[in-house]
Amino acid sequence: MYKLLIVEDDRGIAQAISQQIKQWDIEPECVSDFKNVMAEFARVNPHIVLLDISLPFFNGYHWCSEIRKVSKVPIIFISSASDNMNIVMAVNMGADDFIPKPFDMNVLVAKVQALLRRTYDFGSAVTVLEHKGALLNTGEGAFIFNDEKIPLTKNEYRILLTLMSNKGKVVSREKLMEVLWKTDSYVDENTLTVNVNRLRKKLENSGLRDFIETKFGVGYIIA
Repeated sequence: MYKLLIVEDDRGIAQAISQQIKQWDIEPECVSDFKNVMAEFARVNPHIVLLDISLPFFNGYHWCSEIRKVSKVPIIFISSASDNMNIVMAVNMGADDFIPKPFDMNVLVAKVQALLRRTYDFGSAVTVLEHKGALLNTGEGAFIFNDEKIPLTKNEYRILLTLMSNKGKVVSREKLMEVLWKTDSYVDENTLTVNVNRLRKKLENSGLRDFIETKFGVGYIIA
C-alpha cells in the first residue's frame, strides 16, 4: 500500500483528504508537529507528499527544499496562493505538481494516483532514516545534518545504515564486522574500532556528539 504524507495545518482539509484517499488503498498520515516535519517524513517514509505553502514556523517551500536534500519522493503543492509566481517557485523548489485551493477532491486523487504510477511502476521507494535531526537516504547513500551533506566512506555508510536500521537496539561487534567485510576469514577487531572512531570524529565535527554509543564488551547503539 502506498503511503501519503499530508503537510497541511488546516485540520478540516487534512482530514477530508485522508478520508477520500483511504478509499483508494492509499494510507494517509497527517503531520502534527510542524516544527519537525522532517522527523515525521522519516518516520512515515511516504511514497508521496501533499504540501501546503502557508504553514506554522516554516513555509512549504522550506520543507520542500529540505525533503529534496534527501529524497526524490513526489511532492504536490496544495495552496490558495496559486498565482503564477508561487506555482513557478514551487516547481523550481522541486515540486512535481501544484493544485490550487479550493480543489475538487476527485481531481486531487487522480493526480496523486497518476504521479504514483509514473514514479513507482518501474522502481521502488527509497527509505530515509532519521535520528537527532540527521537523515540517511539509503538510495543515494547521503547523510545530512544541519543542511550539510556529510561525506561517508563505504564502511562508514554501512556502519550508520546498520545502526540506524536497528535504532534503540545494541548491534554486536560481530554483526558489524560481518556487514562490513562479509567474510568468514579473521578480521582484527581493532579494524572495526578504527572505522567507528573515524566515523564518530566526522560526526562530532559536524555537530553530532554522542551519536553512536559504545556498549562495552557487546557492541554499539544509536538510542
